[in-house]
Amino acid sequence: MTILLVRHGSAGDPYRWSGDDVDRPLDATGTTQAIRLDGAVAEMGLQVVRVLSSRATRCLQTVGPLGERHGVPAEVEDDLFEGAADHTTRLVRDLAGTAEDGTLTILCSHSDVIPEVIRDLATDGVGLSGGRGCAYASIWELRTSNGRIMHAHYRSTP
Repeated sequence: MTILLVRHGSAGDPYRWSGDDVDRPLDATGTTQAIRLDGAVAEMGLQVVRVLSSRATRCLQTVGPLGERHGVPAEVEDDLFEGAADHTTRLVRDLAGTAEDGTLTILCSHSDVIPEVIRDLATDGVGLSGGRGCAYASIWELRTSNGRIMHAHYRSTP
């Protein structure tokens, strides 16, 4: 199984947004990034079995169309919301434990969560490659084996 830990696409300046931040949508760049993300996933050739997303509109807009295209609607997962890094790490570890070869699970979260999860995985002894980062619409590709995450590879924004 492969797990993709994706940061949401570009959603403009949060300080210029007048509503609740959870409702802040993707901007034009973020919409393009979501389309490119779908292409990057298609190139992997793996069966998408699950799409989980933070409840933030920008996260749902980043992975929602991808999930619909693969017939797997995005599920809102509170453990992926801002400030929930410990919960996200636990979720990733749990998903790895139920892995099926040749499948793909996609998770969409935030810039304060993803680096903490990667740090936790590195502490577990997971190998890292591809650089480090958490740019808009970037992907951490997490490879599993025997119910554990074995390697994490960073892919910059598609």
